[in-house]
Parts: sequence; C-alpha cells; structure tokens
Amino acid sequence: MSKAAKPKLRIAIVGSGNWGSAIAKILGKNVQPMADFEKTIQMYVFEETLDDTFGLLKGRKLTDVINKEHENVKYLKGHKLPENIHAEPDLVTACKDADYLVFVLPHQFIGKALDSLVGKIKPTAVSMSLVKGLYNPEKNNMRLLSTVITEKLKTPCGVLMGANVANEVAEGAFCETTIAFQDENHGEVFKKLLQTPDFRVNVIKDAKNAELCGALKNIVAFAAGICDGVYGEKTNTKAAIIRLGLCEIMHFADTFFPGGSRETYLESCGVADLITSCFGGRNRKVGEAFAACETKTLDDLTKELLAGQQLQGAGTAEEVNTFLAQKGKEKEYPLFTAVHQICKRSIPPKALIDALRNHPEHTDK
Repeated sequence: MSKAAKPKLRIAIVGSGNWGSAIAKILGKNVQPMADFEKTIQMYVFEETLDDTFGLLKGRKLTDVINKEHENVKYLKGHKLPENIHAEPDLVTACKDADYLVFVLPHQFIGKALDSLVGKIKPTAVSMSLVKGLYNPEKNNMRLLSTVITEKLKTPCGVLMGANVANEVAEGAFCETTIAFQDENHGEVFKKLLQTPDFRVNVIKDAKNAELCGALKNIVAFAAGICDGVYGEKTNTKAAIIRLGLCEIMHFADTFFPGGSRETYLESCGVADLITSCFGGRNRKVGEAFAACETKTLDDLTKELLAGQQLQGAGTAEEVNTFLAQKGKEKEYPLFTAVHQICKRSIPPKALIDALRNHPEHTDK
C-alpha cells in the first residue's frame, strides 16, 4: 500500500505594493521548479478600482487586472508577474492555508491586518516581515513588528531587510539582501525561495538589529532629502547626515533593544540600505520636495509624488519622537528629533544642520 502524498507547502504574500509585487515576481519564478511547494502563490491585494488615468483599464478591479494581465499596473507598472501569482482581495482567504507568510504591507496597516488573521492561519506557519517600521499604537510601548506578528499570530517571525529599491529588484539589477531569523533553518528556507543570481541573500540570526535598521533608516533618508532640498547636492553634508544617522540608529538599538550584534550594521540591511535610501527611494524624494516647497503638506506631496505608495519616514519619526520624549531622551537623538520637528513645520528645514552642529558624536567624545 503506497503512502499518501505529502501535502505541498503553500506561500502567501500579504501586500501587493511596489515592494510586494517585486518580491512576488521573484517568488513566483523561483517556486515553480520546487517539488515540495505548491506552484500557485496567493497574494493579498487591497482591492481598488482603476481610475481614468489607466486608460482602457478604467473601471476594472486591480485584482482582475493582475490575474488576467499579470501586471500590477498601479504599483509595479511595466513588469510582468509570473502567472502563478494569484491576486486575492480577501486577506483571510489568501493566508488561511499558507505554510509561509510574507508580510510586506506599509507599517501603519500591519496591526489591523494581523487582528484579522488571529486564529485564522495554520498553527505551524512561519512568517517573515519585509515591513519597515515600528509598532507603538499605545504611544508607550515601542515594539518591533516581527515581535508583534509573533505575539498576535503565534508564529515564528524573521525579517528581510536590505538595500533593495523595488523597481531595481524587479528589473533584475544585482543587489544583496539580509534575511534574519533566530532559527536560521527558517531563514534558509526563505533564502531558497528568494535567492537568484542577481538577488543575493545572506542569512543571519540578529533579527532585532536588522529590523531596527530597516525602520529607522527611513528617518535618516528623509533627513538626506531635506539636505538635498535646502542645499542641493552637497555630498559632504549628506555623508555627515548618513554617519550621524547611523550613530543614532546604533544608539537607539543599544539603549532600547539591547543584545544585537554590531556586525549586523555591515550587512545589506545596515549601512548598505542606509546609503541607497539616502540617495534614492521615496523618503528622500519627499523629504527633498518638502524642504524645497514650504506651501505643500506631506499629504500633498505623498499623493503627488508616490503614486499611491505610502511615506514611511515622517510617520516613523513621529512615533520615535513620542517614545523618546516619554523617556526624556530627545537630546540624545538630534537628527531624529529635528526631522520630526521639520515634518511638523515647528522648525524650518535649514534648521536640520543647526541641530547637528552640536551632535553628541561631536561633543561627548
């Protein structure tokens, strides 16, 4: 009597924006020759009806376009997705049978999504977060998003962070990324699912510092954009912002989330992601425009420049500043604090450099 066939492992992607769609492109291709994985990958898509800016596609549902045209025309235009990527507008339906969950939503939406999934997924599922941000809805309990995923869903959760501009990844430009899991065996599975000749993956154990780098670098990238908007392309000044920003990231990690490894900052998730975000990416872009145009709000510029994507740096700066103020630590983080104040128009953009002239890195050594 022959043994029953072992059930194939299933993957779900929670999120379908620019980065989520780029990751879906890799996963969809890589999984096809893998005998132990189900070929169809469910991708949760927040349903939208396309407007008249999409020409002949006007009036169609985004999920319908993805499933029939195999392209996310709103968030990753010009890149075909593998046909085994299935867009699903119902979050629970997309995730309920998954053995591996890949979270790639804007961080401000992750809490609501997790609440919808509590008790609805496999107890043996493993999660990985690509979400760059922190979690502090109570305003007094700052947590890592991977920790929140584990707390709510009772699944082990690691992170993928790195110098990965989504459009370049989708184009197949060579880059590196970091997968961090306390249990490196889980990390190796995700490495197998994601690595390509041009998307090189390094697996480490320090998920804590890897995730903090991914979240906090968005504040530094916004600062780099402010610098560009005020001073133009002053590379010396931007280099100082990058270095001081990295110092604040490291100090924040050591103070509030101790136990991580300094070696993590030399991974793609660390200094490499910080550099690429400060020279490209949405946070730098909006930071530059915000500094150069004092009559427009962040909401105005986000709508104008990001084509439906979400801005991360300003929101993270506000969350971090609220936390630091409660701890009486704002003066130890002048770059983080100045970015928040500039976003609130409490100080002018040019005051960023004033805030850095007497940085603790210059005065406490």
